[in-house]
Amino acid sequence: MNYAEESLKKHYEWKGKIEVTQRVEVKSKEDLSLAYTPGVATPCLEIQKDESKSYDLTRRWNTVAVITDGTAILGLGDIGPVAGMPVMEGKALLFKAFGDVDAIPLCIKSKDVDELVRTIYLISGSFGGINLEDISAPRCFEVERRLQEICDIPVFHDDQHGTAIVLGAALINALKVVNKKMDGVRVVINGAGSAGCAIAKFLLRLGVKDMILCDRQGTLVEGKEWMTGAQAELAAVTNRTLLDGTLADAMKNADVFIGVSAPNIVTKEMVKSMNEGAIVFPMANPTPEIAPDLALEAGAVVVGTGRSDFKNQINNVLAFPGIFRGALDARASQINEEMKMAAAYGIASLVSDEELTADYIIPKAFDERVGKTVAKAVYDAAVKTGVSRI
Repeated sequence: MNYAEESLKKHYEWKGKIEVTQRVEVKSKEDLSLAYTPGVATPCLEIQKDESKSYDLTRRWNTVAVITDGTAILGLGDIGPVAGMPVMEGKALLFKAFGDVDAIPLCIKSKDVDELVRTIYLISGSFGGINLEDISAPRCFEVERRLQEICDIPVFHDDQHGTAIVLGAALINALKVVNKKMDGVRVVINGAGSAGCAIAKFLLRLGVKDMILCDRQGTLVEGKEWMTGAQAELAAVTNRTLLDGTLADAMKNADVFIGVSAPNIVTKEMVKSMNEGAIVFPMANPTPEIAPDLALEAGAVVVGTGRSDFKNQINNVLAFPGIFRGALDARASQINEEMKMAAAYGIASLVSDEELTADYIIPKAFDERVGKTVAKAVYDAAVKTGVSRI
């Protein structure tokens, strides 16, 4: 199938992938009076007295905003917020299909951080959570941080944390296959944008001790003037040998390679230079940093990509629907690190030791256990860490 042509054809047919449907019948004067005026005044006054009642008296308890400024849409880049609408609708579709979460796509016509933060904050009372999507780095870091400080609902940038959580789950199980420990491996991450930085921070929390990040200009080393604030922060706690070189230099004697960067930039020779039992996760889409068959030929034992037509797909759909389902059910004020960690271990747990192989380290996207397992893990972590308001 030519997915590009067929998808365009289908989008013309669908005229949108989501719609609003009613939950209440309005077939009589009494129905109208209960659902709208005059009866609706009473729940309004209840919420006026206690805004938390909005979770009981409206659909807010199950509604998430999917918000973009259109600056980093998939692999297309800065194509604008309106052009990004098909992706936001697609995300909303996945929320409903995999987590039974009602998601509303919102595309904001501004690249100004202050405007984005103010706009999102002003509408946050309509939602139980905010999913930031396809906002370019480094602005995405500040937008998320500032919103988390002022909003009393979860704010989650899926390009960062969803990717990190699913990658973390894949690595937990891949290390079992090659019989290595999280605190004993050397990890190289290529691509120090929003996803790469989030993956690095998450893996450090999972226990990785030896890590090097690379970007277009080479390895991240303390003191480099070209680094962003987020990159400089990570350079201070990674690359402790102060290696100043290329990606090829960094991959020598590495145990794990993670790519969130560009197509075909890793060679077989670079994989061959890694340690025995190498784990290679080239996740650039649609073309990985190295083709899986080439990585395996070069000696990699476990390979995973972001694509559904290769084994071990590392797909955010394994994380965000269940994460928001659990956070909404707990009426959480935030999605904290413990909740993210619980999600990763929840995903990893769905591949038993008996099932675990180099070709099967992570559950499939359509495994019906995933959403429920992640939701429960996140809910329990929210309660345990005191951010639940149930």
